[in-house]
Amino acid sequence: MAEVLALVDDLFFQAKMLETAKHLGIDLRTCGTAEALAGEIAKQAPKLVLVDLNARCQPVSAIEKMKRQPQPFEIVGFLSHVQADLAEQAKAAGCNFVMPRSQFTRELATILSKAKSQS
Repeated sequence: MAEVLALVDDLFFQAKMLETAKHLGIDLRTCGTAEALAGEIAKQAPKLVLVDLNARCQPVSAIEKMKRQPQPFEIVGFLSHVQADLAEQAKAAGCNFVMPRSQFTRELATILSKAKSQS
């Protein structure tokens, strides 16, 4: 069972996230589509879901669907720092935290470690 799920279709960024999680001993499962993510959420109760708001699979819509799940979990979205409108859309959809990709990259280990400490 994955502690953390991620909606990300950028293969280079996906590899970075997986390597960081592996280094920390955290089970991270990545999904390239909203449908795959919904399937993973239905199978398990993650502690945290990371969402690349620039993914090609309508991530804001995926966040809206995630917020309807019976088990609560935190959603952290990341995007380009110049996309203020998209950040607001994600927050309105139910994203708990939205941050620029550069900040997310810097704080990824801390974000993942926080999910692990919720065990």
